[in-house]
Amino acid sequence: MTVSPPSPEEPFRVFVGYDPREDEAYEVCRRSLLRHASVPVDVRPIRQPELRAAGLYWRERGPTESTEFSFTRFLTPYLAGYRGWALFVDCDFLYLADIAGLLACLPASADRLAVACVKHEYAPAEPTKMDGAIQTVYPRKNWSSMVLYNCGHPKNVAALTPDAVSTQTGAFLHRFAWLDDDEIGEIPFAWNFLVGHNKVDPADPSTQPKAIHYTSGGPWFERYRNCDFAELWIKEAEELKADKEKEKQQQQQLINANGGEEEKKKEGN
Repeated sequence: MTVSPPSPEEPFRVFVGYDPREDEAYEVCRRSLLRHASVPVDVRPIRQPELRAAGLYWRERGPTESTEFSFTRFLTPYLAGYRGWALFVDCDFLYLADIAGLLACLPASADRLAVACVKHEYAPAEPTKMDGAIQTVYPRKNWSSMVLYNCGHPKNVAALTPDAVSTQTGAFLHRFAWLDDDEIGEIPFAWNFLVGHNKVDPADPSTQPKAIHYTSGGPWFERYRNCDFAELWIKEAEELKADKEKEKQQQQQLINANGGEEEKKKEGN
């Protein structure tokens, strides 16, 4: 593999699509990534308002864009400084395995690749998803939902600029039209396991999901509260909530302790 192992000085960068309607999904995705990682990882949300404020994105939102990161995802190589490898992933993922295993999927000749992804053949049956968003059908659907980018690849540098991401068609971007087919590497589907589409074969360990993608909607939407693998996401969300409560209590104890010290100083005076 030609990808340099992440180090404390240079963690592996993961850009997660962020939408305020799915804030909890983002937090759970982030926690699951970090919890399983055996290598240093830097998780960064892609927030559309921040990109607009910085003059990096000015595209008007269209009726088929189900999330705020429908197109901003393609700024990943730019945001990574067109340097090294980085991952983009939708916020509706739950990681069950170490991201180091995902990097290990890249071939020894990875430098020639511009991207690597799961090459789904996916045609959703429902006309809507999530909280009523329009469900669109197009070739290579869900390929762009989790992508390993070779950020410095010449074709990514040339094609994935802020101007292009704000002006190019959805077909050009989501179908990776700036690339030749042999520049798109393939990742096993277990790393982008589509709930309701991919199936587990008990006799085949390779079909066990390593990253679950609640592509139509996850348990954070009432409509999908009981979807497949909902219990795994809910468990992670409950643990996240417990972590935050514990942190809040520790902060309060620290405040109380500092307050006590101040009172002692006053009494001493």
